[in-house]
Amino acid sequence: MKLLKWFFVALLGLVAALVLYITLIFDPNDFKPQIVEVVKEKTGRDLAINSDLSWTFFPSLGIKLGGITLSNPDGFENAAMVSVNEVVAEVALMPLLTKEVEISQLNLDGLTLSLETQKDGRSSFDGLTGGGNSSEASKRPANEASSVSLSKLDIGGISITNTQISNLDRQSNTKQLLSLKSLTLGRFQLDQFAPLKYELSASLADLNVTSSGEGQIKVSQNLQLIVINDFAVTNQLKGKGVPNGELKADLTTSLEMALDKQTMSLVLASFNAADIDASGKLDIAYGNKVPNIMAELEVGDVDLDRFLPKESTKTDDIKKTDTAKAAAVEPDLTVMKSVNLDVNVKVKSVKVANMKTQDWVFKMTMNQGVANMSQLSAALYGGTIKASAKLDGRSKVAKYEFDKRLKGIDIRALLIDAAEVDMLDGTANFNVAGKGSSLLPDNLKKNLLANGKFEIADGAIHGVNIPQMIRDAKAKLGGDMSSSGTREQKTDFTSMTGSFKVAKGVVTNPDLNMASPLIRLTGSGTANVINEALNYKLTTSVVGSLEGQGGSERDALYGVEIPFAISGTMSEPKFALDTKALLDSKLKDETNKLKDSLFKKFGGF
Repeated sequence: MKLLKWFFVALLGLVAALVLYITLIFDPNDFKPQIVEVVKEKTGRDLAINSDLSWTFFPSLGIKLGGITLSNPDGFENAAMVSVNEVVAEVALMPLLTKEVEISQLNLDGLTLSLETQKDGRSSFDGLTGGGNSSEASKRPANEASSVSLSKLDIGGISITNTQISNLDRQSNTKQLLSLKSLTLGRFQLDQFAPLKYELSASLADLNVTSSGEGQIKVSQNLQLIVINDFAVTNQLKGKGVPNGELKADLTTSLEMALDKQTMSLVLASFNAADIDASGKLDIAYGNKVPNIMAELEVGDVDLDRFLPKESTKTDDIKKTDTAKAAAVEPDLTVMKSVNLDVNVKVKSVKVANMKTQDWVFKMTMNQGVANMSQLSAALYGGTIKASAKLDGRSKVAKYEFDKRLKGIDIRALLIDAAEVDMLDGTANFNVAGKGSSLLPDNLKKNLLANGKFEIADGAIHGVNIPQMIRDAKAKLGGDMSSSGTREQKTDFTSMTGSFKVAKGVVTNPDLNMASPLIRLTGSGTANVINEALNYKLTTSVVGSLEGQGGSERDALYGVEIPFAISGTMSEPKFALDTKALLDSKLKDETNKLKDSLFKKFGGF
């Protein structure tokens, strides 16, 4: 027993003597020239360590160094690629023997990283990447959890201050700058929450960002579970691409990441930006070859018009047109194969392009490159919309199909808000189902194949008064050139129905039928969705008294069929009544009357 005791005493004395030798006699600065020489030999770069190295060995293993610079390749704008003002690290020595890590302090101050890419493709990283043996790492299964475990990890604090990272790309003539003012971690122990705080800013081409946040972080004893609680973040965005030039976004979130299970769960407790409130959650399982993502989001009132660009000038339109022509390439949707999605979104109200809608429900899944929107529903303009759709991104040219149903819509209010078109009034039901290929704007119109039908009740066609047109035409044929007076330019109807087909950018309506107590309107026509041209050939006939809509004649034109044409564009339609046909009908009517008169006069001869 005594022998064992003296053995440990001797061992302790040997360790103490070694510590005294290293701390009092050994000078780490003697190795600076060798370190500089090795870096120069391996990378061709110049390493400078301007401040003296100092270190401690017992009871803490610590090092302090500063004034470090590593050069960029010759000819780069910034001579130094990396510079560090000061690094301080101290770790308790004896606890390491029992898998206990006690870090007194870990400080990094004044790190500057200047990255650059030349026009010829040379970059700051040239010559720094080592060959390394990555094959062994690649052999490890993706879901193999680390076996690292510590009986204790105690960190007095981590502080990273005054860090700047710049990236200058001469190929794209862009520059980005990230400034991390501070990143601090308070007293940290395994299985206990520790305070975490940061403050940073970033400068991009047309965007400046400032961000700060703080919360609590915890790491499990086996280092496999990371939890962040109540992390509050404030972001400020300024720039040309930001609505109104400035945007503030605040959010509070919590995160849980299980490294062994390869899952991550994020809860968005609150979010506010541009008067938009939201909350939700996100679950990610990334252990498989294709990760699975499930998301739920609830959003308040959204005014998208605040984010839409203002009307552009003609010069801007020309530039956009030229850009669109140059970029007329099908979007690459292969990324749809790289993730599986299950998304559920609810929105209280949405205003976009001046259209007002409420109670949005959106459900979508995406699997193996196919996105399936099983539900899109909302309330709008006194009615509802329900839709479903599918997008297949597995081929080079995307394919899609959809089914949309509108019920009980105030069609006039919708058209005025959506397209500034005051042409049609009434309560509308509208069903359409179709399919197509290509997501290019022009091809969307050209390649669409669809079928549908519509019903509009108790409405009116604005911009034309068909009964008045008939009365005026009849009066002129009778020699009365006086005007019948100014009447409201609209044609009332009790119902308007029809079906339609869409092909090659043209909507064909073969069976338009409009009915009212005064007239009937039937016929067919087309509407070109590419150039908005209208071409309708209709027939109108009087079935009742024209007195009901500003007239005084009763049944004078009963049964007479009069051709009626609609041309022009959707925004500026033109209406024309075929007076020749009206004259022919009148002459035919007079001829028949004369025949009847002669027949009666001559006794049937």
